[in-house]
This record gives sequence, C-alpha cells and structure tokens, in this order.
Amino acid sequence: MKAIVYKKYGPPDVLEVTEVEKPIPNDNQVLVKVHASSVNFGNLVLLKGEPFLARFAFGLLKPKYSIPGGDMAGTVEAVGKDVIQLQPGDEVFGDLSSSGWGAFAEYVAVPENALALKPANLSFEEAAAAPMAGVTALQGLRDKGKIQQGQKVLINGASGGVGTFAVQIAKALGAEVTGVCSTRNVDILQSLGADQVIDYTREKFTENKNTYDLILGVNGHQPLSEYKRSLKPNGIFVHVGGSGSQMFQALTVGAWISKTSSKKMGTFLQRANQKDLVIMKELMESGKVKPIIDRQYSLSEVPEAFRYFEQGHAQGKVVITVE
Repeated sequence: MKAIVYKKYGPPDVLEVTEVEKPIPNDNQVLVKVHASSVNFGNLVLLKGEPFLARFAFGLLKPKYSIPGGDMAGTVEAVGKDVIQLQPGDEVFGDLSSSGWGAFAEYVAVPENALALKPANLSFEEAAAAPMAGVTALQGLRDKGKIQQGQKVLINGASGGVGTFAVQIAKALGAEVTGVCSTRNVDILQSLGADQVIDYTREKFTENKNTYDLILGVNGHQPLSEYKRSLKPNGIFVHVGGSGSQMFQALTVGAWISKTSSKKMGTFLQRANQKDLVIMKELMESGKVKPIIDRQYSLSEVPEAFRYFEQGHAQGKVVITVE
C-alpha cells in the first residue's frame, strides 16, 4: 500500500510517499481502508520533534512512528476475532494519536476503541476533520474550562481547526460566545453562530472592558497578565495552543495565579477518547456542529499540505484525501 513515511525529524520535505506492507490486524484490531485524514498541530510536533520534550514520547533521536497522521475516516475491511463493536463495511472515524498514528496511508490497523461510527450525514473528508480538533475543543471547554450554560465565553483563535469547533460546541452547551479572528474570517464565525466577533486587526479584546467566565486560548501570543484582566472573578483561562512562551507561562505563571487568586489559568492537552468521539458524532449528526474545511490535498501532496498548515492561517481544517 502507499503511505507517507519519514525517517528523521525535520521540515515537510522529509516526508515521502512510499510503498509499505499492508497491515494485518491482530485479534482486537480493526483493519480500515482510509478515505481521508487531516492535519493538526500534533502532526507538526510529530514531524519536527519540537518542542524537544515531545521526543521522549515520539522518539529521542529519530521518529518512533514512521507513518504520521492522527485523524482518519474510512471503511472497515476486516476485524480481529475479539472485536465486538464493529464489522466489515462499517464507516468509521477516529483519532489514532494514542494508537500508533499511521493515518497518512491507504490502510491502518488499530484497536476498535480508537474508532466510532462515522456521522451518517458527513462525507469522509468532513468526518476526518473532526476527531482531534473537535475532541480538543470539547474537552477544553467541558473538562478544563468547566463551561456552564449562560456563561460568557471567549475563543481566541476562533477561525482555525479547534477554534471553529469550540465556537459551535460552546453555543451548543448554551454559552454566549465571542470569537476573535482576523478580518477575512469574521463572516465564518458569524455563520457558525458566534454572538460577537472581534477583529483583532482593529481591536484588542484584552484592552476593552469586557470580561468573560471562560477564555479558550487556541492561538496567540498575549501574556497571561492580559488574559487575566479579561477574566471575571472565578473565571478560567485554558491554553490550548499558541506560542511556546505562552505555553511556558501557562505552566508556570498560570499555576501561581491559580493558587493566589480566584482566577484559574492553565494549559491543556487533549486525550483521545472514544466516548467523546461519540459525543462529537452526535453533535454533528444533530446539525449543532459542522466541520469547516479550508483546503483538501491528496496523499502525495501531504508535504504541501503541511507547508500551508505551518503558515497558521487555515480557515478550519486542512484535509487529506486518500484515493
């Protein structure tokens, strides 16, 4: 089968389309014919081996996982004898980041608990856009952010992959949502149901007098002190993505602020979870949440897809189609 393979950390140029052995599922695995995948920030970490601490999980000197790709959607081709949830012919989607990665390939063998049935109303491309980014938004808002109905929630970096899901999920959970984005993305956020949209090229949300119960920082370089000013008493800031310095502040300064004031500030890492994947399926089937796709690339164009994604201006998700 064809797969994207890399043998050393580096820029997208280290990725190559190669013929590799088609995987054989073991007793508790499912063999899936992959129809689509997508690009996430975690893929960049896996590709570059940066930040360096990530190499303790992904391989210190060279990549532990030779085929990248976390998100996938496809059709079950075969199942191991101990598999009980799925059967050949089922259309599925999932996040393979806790199951050896490998989604940038024509086939993948993974445990059944990494997968859920694909939302019936979505294409494979739309479904492949959802697992990692959608569950990140869900867990960040619900688990770390303790979101409550009626709260005022701000999403900074609201037009990217995680951000577009976060706006819709927060609305579905009954919050009043403000999204922060650039001028060209204002219409997208309004179409997703954001109650207010702040164009950061014209106004800094950290300098107005509005405060929020919950802020999800998906992108940006603001110091935590600015986020703190924008929080209500007992408010929560959740760092999901942004600059390296911002992450360091969330781990250090955020911990200090959380101990010495009523405001809570910290960082968050998504965990692949089948139950949350099913929740995303239900949200998308109900029409409350829809994936936003910016661009689609073929398997052979994965390096180009990464180069575009690295620029940081994708409107929603960058999707890989696997013929």
